[in-house]
Amino acid sequence: MLSRVAENVYWMNRQIERAENVARAVETALDLSVEGTISQGRLWNALVCTFGDQADFWARHGLADQAHVISFLSFEPGNPNSIASCLHAARENARTVRDMISTPMWEEINKVHLYMQSAAQQYGGWLHPREFLDEVKRASQLITGVADATMSHGEAWHFARLGRLIERADKTSRVLDVEHYFKPAAFRFAPPADSTTADPRSQAAFRFAPPADSTTADPHSQATAPVAPAEGGDEPPGGDAVQWSAVLESASALEMYRKQYGPVVRRNVAEFLIFDRFFPRTMHFCLIKAEESLLAITGGAKGAYTNPAERRLGRLRSGLDYGHIDEVLAGDEGLHEFIDGFQQRLNRASDAVQETFFATRPAGPVAEA
Repeated sequence: MLSRVAENVYWMNRQIERAENVARAVETALDLSVEGTISQGRLWNALVCTFGDQADFWARHGLADQAHVISFLSFEPGNPNSIASCLHAARENARTVRDMISTPMWEEINKVHLYMQSAAQQYGGWLHPREFLDEVKRASQLITGVADATMSHGEAWHFARLGRLIERADKTSRVLDVEHYFKPAAFRFAPPADSTTADPRSQAAFRFAPPADSTTADPHSQATAPVAPAEGGDEPPGGDAVQWSAVLESASALEMYRKQYGPVVRRNVAEFLIFDRFFPRTMHFCLIKAEESLLAITGGAKGAYTNPAERRLGRLRSGLDYGHIDEVLAGDEGLHEFIDGFQQRLNRASDAVQETFFATRPAGPVAEA
């Protein structure tokens, strides 16, 4: 299988999975905005920060309210992580590997791409974009199901599953870490410059203030100096269970969680979404199945490695095999520190996949006749 073809299949599925997960997160934020357990400005700011796009969002919009955030995460063509950008890129990748995927899979990808274009034109008149978000989730799940049912489970299918599960593990970890961005001291805030105006949104929104060293900082860095939010006041009581229920809902995990644990408790939610081996959106499950596909591609054996991708992904998976939630929560910064480290190691594993299978290498010296 050509590395170029494998790369397009891999990224096509990552992009489709990313679009679905962004849609899930936006829908969860809409639910929380109705509950009223989190102030509107902090809620929509936290959603942007969850995906690491805060610097780009601040440069484009500044005002962190529902309308701006939904537009940025759903339709912003300049945001590579927006739903529209992901689905467009997935369709282009699918077009270039048309002979490697089934006709029903291509039709579903093309269909959701056309739907996305139509939705973007109509967005200005929407009050509640739930129908759009539901369609994105439905289309992603349909594409995955069609691929499983109509593609041979050979190398192409395993590259597709590898990409999808690496992306899913990353996004599950990010949604689980959203608690960090609900904290007043997690990010630097400043009131809107025109807060004295009659704009009603100014009462429920923050304007991002860049770090003091923003000229040198990584634009996707999650480390900014803690400053109390401009809004002040406590969040409404009783919000903890609602917030963690929303986190579970964003992974379609609330029902399965309740069957296993019962009441929604922070510790148990974290344990379930990190360590559960059987639910298909947990971090551990994703790594187990991603490693299976990687070994199917390379012909390797579990417990050994022949390339950096196998070593890094296997090492990350084994850490969850023997990890325990109490050790996670007992760390210096607790859950946030663990997830931040997980994301860094997962990124290194993803880089190793890119280097092992897709990166171009200079040809050796040509022998003289």
